[in-house]
Amino acid sequence: MNNKLSVVARQALIVLNVFALFLLLFSKYIVLPFWMQPLGRMHPALLHFPIVVLILGVIMGLRRFAVNQQANTSFDGYARNLLLVGALLAGTTVIMGLFLSREEGYSGEVLVWHKWSGASIFFMSSAMYWINDKPWFKKAVAWSSGLVLIAVILFTGHYGGVLSHGENFIIQPILANIQKPLVPIEKAIVYDDIIYPIFSAKCASCHNLQKQKGELSFADSFSIKKGGKTGKLFVAGNPEISLLLQRVHLPMDDEKHMPPTNRAQLSPDEINLLGWWVKNQASFTQKVLELSPTDPLRQLASKMLKGPEAVEDNFDFSAADEKIVAKLNSDYRVILPVAKESPGLDVRIYNKDIYTVKQLEELGEIKNQVVSLSLAKLPVKNEDLNKVSMFENLRKLDINFTEVNTSGLAAISSLKYLNTLCLSGTKISSSGFKEVLGKFKNLATVTLWSTSLSAQEISQLQKTFKNINFVEGFVIDETAKLKLNPPQVKNKSLVFSSSIDVALFHPINGTEIRYTIDGTEPDSISSPVFNNSTDISKTTNVKAKAFKQGWYSSDVVEFSYLKNSFVPDSTTLLCQLNSRHLAEGANTFFNKKLGVIGANNPAWANYWAAVRDNDLILECIFKSPITLSSFGMHIMVEEVTGIYPPKTVEIWGGDNPKSLRLITKISPKQPEKEEKVSLKFVEGVFASRKVSYLKIVAKPTVNLNAKDKTKKNNYFILVDEMFLN
Repeated sequence: MNNKLSVVARQALIVLNVFALFLLLFSKYIVLPFWMQPLGRMHPALLHFPIVVLILGVIMGLRRFAVNQQANTSFDGYARNLLLVGALLAGTTVIMGLFLSREEGYSGEVLVWHKWSGASIFFMSSAMYWINDKPWFKKAVAWSSGLVLIAVILFTGHYGGVLSHGENFIIQPILANIQKPLVPIEKAIVYDDIIYPIFSAKCASCHNLQKQKGELSFADSFSIKKGGKTGKLFVAGNPEISLLLQRVHLPMDDEKHMPPTNRAQLSPDEINLLGWWVKNQASFTQKVLELSPTDPLRQLASKMLKGPEAVEDNFDFSAADEKIVAKLNSDYRVILPVAKESPGLDVRIYNKDIYTVKQLEELGEIKNQVVSLSLAKLPVKNEDLNKVSMFENLRKLDINFTEVNTSGLAAISSLKYLNTLCLSGTKISSSGFKEVLGKFKNLATVTLWSTSLSAQEISQLQKTFKNINFVEGFVIDETAKLKLNPPQVKNKSLVFSSSIDVALFHPINGTEIRYTIDGTEPDSISSPVFNNSTDISKTTNVKAKAFKQGWYSSDVVEFSYLKNSFVPDSTTLLCQLNSRHLAEGANTFFNKKLGVIGANNPAWANYWAAVRDNDLILECIFKSPITLSSFGMHIMVEEVTGIYPPKTVEIWGGDNPKSLRLITKISPKQPEKEEKVSLKFVEGVFASRKVSYLKIVAKPTVNLNAKDKTKKNNYFILVDEMFLN
């Protein structure tokens, strides 16, 4: 590295160290603008580069002690350059990671460990670069510092994996193959032994105490009942309107489908279990045997608790050649034994974009060993089932959500060992289905949810074929409707200076949004239909409701659009803020950032400024006089935690601090009974007044019920925005 470039790189390294240390120490006070969020999201893409470069630098640095003195200079230069580049990359990665950590959904002890260990890599590599050319940097120091650095890299990577993929990510394949003892059915609890394992395996990697995507955690029953940012996870007894089941049943290509497409998906049985659990009031304490013997939840739970089917022990064929199996395995076709030392094979084919019937034809070499085949969510057609018929020892066939219809099933009716047939989401119809089923000899389970078969038709099939268990999932009857979610707002900020186009939307196509601005509740007849040209020019509460034919209308949602005509050229706090709620100090009150309800959201600390032990006093200076006729304040109220409106708000104005006069005094209404947390707008209107200087004084309400009368006991005041019009 030439001298000029080396000098620039060293200066950049110093700057990165200072900046990273600043972010680490003051990150909780930093509000990340939306346009910087993509930089944070580059953290996972960049983090591998410093790891490789630093490890090479350490190895090269150690190598120089093992060669002759003449070659030391060459190794020394390579090692120093690698350490410098690695440290610069590590610093950039750390800063990106700190940006990413400010986004919603990252919290907890694991994040703290990952953050500080990652920063340690940067600081250690920087230190190693600076001391690398010191006379006392001998072999022992190089070995010890290099080994410590590599150990910290591994440590950081472990916690990064936990954050991204969930606890025990590294050893999960081993844990998954450890045969856990099955709980005796007489002791089994539906939630603990059936439902929780599903949540743990398929949901908890993104929704846990350390990583709460969408503010949702599956860590415990309290968190599950609480739900997340978009509302409660389920409505007990009503799977049809439960968000949990709605997200699971969305198409795979829908961005809101859960689990995400790059994660392990729920099996049909798991989806049915969740549906029936919610339908049975989502109990966290009910035992399996407390359910009726005919209850589908009990039947499915019993099936899971009995473990693998005994037919695996009765295979009368030899195992397939391991080399052939290895050759047939690919990224989109996985072939594994159904059990340890079993000759039976389970085949799963993925990726609908590259699927062809040739992938089935190629399995001809192991056709006798295939006992389980999954083609779910692939473009499988009726004629493809002619190829499936060659697997004469097939026990289970999953063709859920394929293009197969009733007539195509005749091709596989000759499979004498087939006992489980998954047909959910297919084009199966009642016409001819009974006749086709009669041709199968050993069917024991058929899944039929999301088909055109009605509950009555499935019930009739159950009466005809008593030896087959027809699984229909949770059923929406002919008159049942789903409930729409409330409309959502697109505006990046609800604070505006002159006018604003109201931007509402609903994620379900064809939904009609009706709204009001006079305080009444919108209805489907007389209220105006929202369109993209709705414009307002004054502080307005917009109430909105979603309607769609065949659906229940949504709950009413209210959005407060707040006008602020003047932003001071200078703001200064003449008081001390509460240490728990510092927000952005004096800049908090005119930054157009409205706070939210709920301490689980990172915006809680970033947007709300608070006082309790003293008055809130803010000085505002304008370079040019303004004509003021109203003052507003956006506050939070939550009696149970001691957050009250101010007792009084005084607005003083004049040309300068020495010519102040009281413009108005506001006495906000105090809560008459204990309220849930809410946001309120406090406003005072007065005769127009020209001012160049304002002093705003908000006095806390005194807590008359405080036990210690000798101390000053006030309630909190929490403010996020002020409004001058």
